[in-house]
Amino acid sequence: MATTNDLKNGMVLKLDGGQLWSVVEFQHVKPGKGGAFVRTKLKNVLSGKVVDRTFNAGTKVDTATVDRRGMQFSYKDGTDFVFMDTETFDQLYVNPGTVGEAANYLLEGQECTVAIHEENPLFVELPAAVELVIEYTEPGVQGDRSTGGTKPARLETGYEIGVPLFITTGEKIKVDTRSGDYLGRVNN
Repeated sequence: MATTNDLKNGMVLKLDGGQLWSVVEFQHVKPGKGGAFVRTKLKNVLSGKVVDRTFNAGTKVDTATVDRRGMQFSYKDGTDFVFMDTETFDQLYVNPGTVGEAANYLLEGQECTVAIHEENPLFVELPAAVELVIEYTEPGVQGDRSTGGTKPARLETGYEIGVPLFITTGEKIKVDTRSGDYLGRVNN
């Protein structure tokens, strides 16, 4: 148990009958009249839904211990994703719903963070950007060096993103894992 005075960004709270909410931001407010309160922005750990919530200052809130472990993606077993703990070498099976959008950028051997609460995986966090090879894209036509145009390209993970017209099959690019945007070429 903690109070609203102890809130920090990233802290995970157990509210509304056991739902897990991560504190995105908070603000202590002391109006001229009346009691102080804490204005928060909370994100549901499982669904990703973001809500604004206000608590009276000093209100007790239930905190949840979320263990963030450095893991490496090993392989896909049926529909499940298998991750290996980089310290203990234990294997963890994670269902596709929990992996979510991260599956679009996962390669075997990829380092990531898996958040676990009471032995249940909650979500998978990738680095902000990953380097992937273009598996296929239409060839660029001479004169397609201008800015602004994009074309679809299939990454080595099978996911498709938009890339500039001058990118060719076999090139390694950097991709933003939060938005799926092309960030640039990777020079080897």
